[in-house]
Amino acid sequence: MRFPYPTAYPSHRSAVIADNLIVTSQPLAAQAGLAMLNQGGNAVDAVLAAAITLTQVEPTGNGLGSDAFAIVWDGQALHGLNASGRAPALWTPERFRRLGTMPDRGWETVTVPGAVGGWSALSSRFGKLPFETLFNPAVHYAQNGFHVSPIIGKYWGIGCELLKQQPGFAELFMPGGRAPVAGARFVNPHAARTLQEIADTHGESFYRGSLAETMVAAAGEHGAALSMEDLAQNQAEWCGTVSKAFDGVDLHEIPPNGQGIAACMALGMLSYTSIRDYGPDDPQAMHLMFEAMKLAFRDSAAYVADPDCMCSVRHQDLLDDGYLAERARLIDPDRAQDFGSGSPRRGGTVCLSAADSHGMMVSFIQSNYDGFGSGVVIPDTGIHLQNRGCGFTLEPGHPNEVGPRKRPFHTIIPGFLLAGGQPRMAFGVMGGMMQAQGHVQMVLRTALWGQDVQTAADAPRWRVTEGLGVACEEGFDTRVLEALQRKGHALEILEPDLAFGFGGAQLIHRLEGGGYAGGSDPRKDGGAYGF
Repeated sequence: MRFPYPTAYPSHRSAVIADNLIVTSQPLAAQAGLAMLNQGGNAVDAVLAAAITLTQVEPTGNGLGSDAFAIVWDGQALHGLNASGRAPALWTPERFRRLGTMPDRGWETVTVPGAVGGWSALSSRFGKLPFETLFNPAVHYAQNGFHVSPIIGKYWGIGCELLKQQPGFAELFMPGGRAPVAGARFVNPHAARTLQEIADTHGESFYRGSLAETMVAAAGEHGAALSMEDLAQNQAEWCGTVSKAFDGVDLHEIPPNGQGIAACMALGMLSYTSIRDYGPDDPQAMHLMFEAMKLAFRDSAAYVADPDCMCSVRHQDLLDDGYLAERARLIDPDRAQDFGSGSPRRGGTVCLSAADSHGMMVSFIQSNYDGFGSGVVIPDTGIHLQNRGCGFTLEPGHPNEVGPRKRPFHTIIPGFLLAGGQPRMAFGVMGGMMQAQGHVQMVLRTALWGQDVQTAADAPRWRVTEGLGVACEEGFDTRVLEALQRKGHALEILEPDLAFGFGGAQLIHRLEGGGYAGGSDPRKDGGAYGF
């Protein structure tokens, strides 16, 4: 990995190099994680303290009602955690069929929040510090307030316009009847009490105690299905990872119900193309990435769901080398195509990363999904709930068809690279369906083209959309864009995005000589911090 100066892309940031690192999208959260490292905690303690703090200082992307996923290198092996919740037991297809489509806001989008259970599971298995210690920074900011940061302030305002009619939303997030602007102090004393109760009970109150009872009572008032039994049955799952190799590195992702497998599939297809012959911003390299990503997305949309429901096509089928080589042969090097799904062998989120001087590395992601999520706030608790239910489909017989106690398709994915069985990079790129595409771009920029993590984060990004559509950030050379248009890509050029359209990358790369390099996305408020 090289660290060029001046950098290849417009940026005021350099990679941060240290023995202990944390990278997040909000600086107060990063400092909370750094404080745990300074107190003798490890990377898991750091990432959890930061994640818990993010529920308060970046409520536009996550909260106490989030889901979460993690990949942990413990110094010897890799572990994957799925802390996404399931649908209520009363969520049958018939319940939603009358609506014509899955709703995207309100109580009928709320599945069981899994993040709190994930925090407990991670701390119990890998943490060094007491669980309650991890909550101290978040409790402080909830009780005493924090100053809203600029990018979060902008999207807080947008969220308020969309969600102010949802139950409890305006009372919590619109003090004085309006969204707090950047620089304003926001105080959330109800959340301080809730956080302390979660800390004191190791999360039990959230799923089986008084907090659970409060959530269920609020659900009942609005005719929602969430029950005490739904919450009590929540269980974070140590699920391992799925992976795909590319030129000496192995990309690891959480298995379905998430979209991480699409990144592995696209990378596997690209290994059968001529992409190695081109540079990172060459139009031919971009064309090949577009096409591989479209193929991967067509298959993930058709087959990826709760793994218990992926009966006809398993994740192993989608990652089969022969199948990926077959799909790669569909790529025309000269023309963009609108692909359908294949036939394999039958059988806005916050992301953050941390690493410590003892070799532990963590990639972690949690999310309320779409902005503030469902918009539903539980009175007097500071809990606002995700809207992951809109990830289901109503298509009869589809593996991701809505159903009781089922996990929906998830967009949020932590990423991890190994090289020769050893850790190389803990990373993520928050932002809906941008995430798998962002993972592919980060892996190739760092592993194939040798860019440092900050350069990779700074580079302009793209995302495939529908049909032949591709959205590109401003910053690509005009000649590159013209060459892509000649291949038939329907390009949409967008201003640099400060929300989720092109994601927010957070990356930590392990250096060969010891220590780590951290890169944090300039599209977000945060940064890389270390010592």
